[in-house]
Amino acid sequence: MSQADVPSGDVQARIARLFVHPVKSCGRVEVREALVTETGLDLDRAWMVVDSQGTFLTQRQLPRMALIQPQIKALEVVLRAPGMLALHLGINEVESPATVRVWKDEVAAWDMGDLAGQWFSDFLGQPGLRLARFDPDMRRLASKQWTGEVDAPIEFADGFPLLVASEASLGGLNGRLQAAGHEAVGIERFRPNIVLSGVEEHDEDRLDEIRIATGDGLVRVRPVKPCSRCPIPNIDPATAESSPEVLETLRTYRADPRLEGALTFGMNGIVLEGAGRTLRVGDAVGADFRFD
Repeated sequence: MSQADVPSGDVQARIARLFVHPVKSCGRVEVREALVTETGLDLDRAWMVVDSQGTFLTQRQLPRMALIQPQIKALEVVLRAPGMLALHLGINEVESPATVRVWKDEVAAWDMGDLAGQWFSDFLGQPGLRLARFDPDMRRLASKQWTGEVDAPIEFADGFPLLVASEASLGGLNGRLQAAGHEAVGIERFRPNIVLSGVEEHDEDRLDEIRIATGDGLVRVRPVKPCSRCPIPNIDPATAESSPEVLETLRTYRADPRLEGALTFGMNGIVLEGAGRTLRVGDAVGADFRFD
């Protein structure tokens, strides 16, 4: 890519890392490239674990979900967990229609069948679990309070298509953790999709629009809402054990007045342009600061 292809702006950055989380609240897949869709990165939060009433479950209730590790192949997603045989999910295979609930939204979905349900029940130690696949004919929208005039469709993500964070923001947190005698943590605890390099700590909070030069055209992402943090960043994804120091440290400097003092890390974003294009690690990024 030539220098002329680098998007202009107050900030010049690069995509440092890309992550897809196929099953909501389970492990991540770090990828070198990812297809952009209007709902975010392809296959991100496309599946979701639900209880016998169809209500979504996360590491908040079942920390062992962190130990379920996905692998994306050409036609399937393979899930592995300690002591379990691998579960193979055909990307284009479902079994029966279902209705599930994620936060306040009741949405049409597809049940992935008894084998998948039993696999999750056995590993997570809770009977009656099912695995749901988002129905692509269903239209679930991010909050217009934050997206304004833009209709931003999502699948099973908590609220927005993308989560953007930066290496510098993680570095700032880890510096504070280590100064207090704690171990550094990885960015995977914060479950981002796009991690930026070349920006200052928490610059992502202040960006008006992120322009990414891909090999097949421009992708435009608008950060719209700071990501408020539940206890999941306290959970070690390698052990599923929780300890309080991550949120306790964030509490010393990341209480966000825009969200009534909630602790925030990273920015939720929406896709303005570029569905069908592919992001790659190393892609050039340009952005302007927002002044409001």
